[in-house]
Amino acid sequence: MIGLFFGDTDFPKLILKKLKKTKKKYLILDLSRKNIFNKDTKSFRVNIGQFGSILKLLRKNKCNKVIFAGKIDKPNLSKLKLDMTGIYYLPRIIKAYKKGDAAILKELINILNFEKIKVIKSTFFTPELSLKKGNYTKDKPTKDDLSDIKKGEFILKKTNPLDHIQAIIVRENSIFKETSKGTKNLIKKINKTKIKRGVLIKYPKKKQDMRVDLPTVGLNTLKDCKKAGLKGIVLKDKQNIFLEKNKCVNFAIKNKMFILVK
Repeated sequence: MIGLFFGDTDFPKLILKKLKKTKKKYLILDLSRKNIFNKDTKSFRVNIGQFGSILKLLRKNKCNKVIFAGKIDKPNLSKLKLDMTGIYYLPRIIKAYKKGDAAILKELINILNFEKIKVIKSTFFTPELSLKKGNYTKDKPTKDDLSDIKKGEFILKKTNPLDHIQAIIVRENSIFKETSKGTKNLIKKINKTKIKRGVLIKYPKKKQDMRVDLPTVGLNTLKDCKKAGLKGIVLKDKQNIFLEKNKCVNFAIKNKMFILVK
């Protein structure tokens, strides 16, 4: 049986659909904001600070492998409902908390590994959702677009490896970085600017564990980019989660945008 730490976005739903189709046994540990998996009889609402309860659930159901998928909000330390095991691991969580979002997730994985529970890649059951290198549309980046992409890649390389930044928008000489509010908020922030150009670059964080928290884009991302006047999006080869591929490609072609995977 596979344990599923599920947060928000549509990605967890696609994993669940695939598991049901292949009749794979699973257990959901629901970490979504609105308990979106509550109707599933194999789903349990959990608090990230209750490690004892989480480990008990996993062991009771013989889950020695787990997946993290979807957006999991950074826990509020002051509101964590800790059990005894959670209190035991609290110093490690606090130390990671001070370093950034990626550090927290990495520490959770380390704790699970210590407890003999293996974390596997989030796309293990859905490899088709990760795009390979190539240009997926008729339109290709222009010389100006390639210049913007180069600037963005340089900025991303300079970011804190334990920070939350996965996305950046480059519009001529202007750089817009993603905050903890996410990519949608980033695009919305530049929507009011008059310049109709620029690209969205969404890469994994530096030193990111490729098993979890891969950059995710979908049709809504493309639509938001179109509204903001962006020319296209850029992703990393096999280091992404691309939802609604056919709809996204068709939308990009229709609106003369590009989807580039490097």
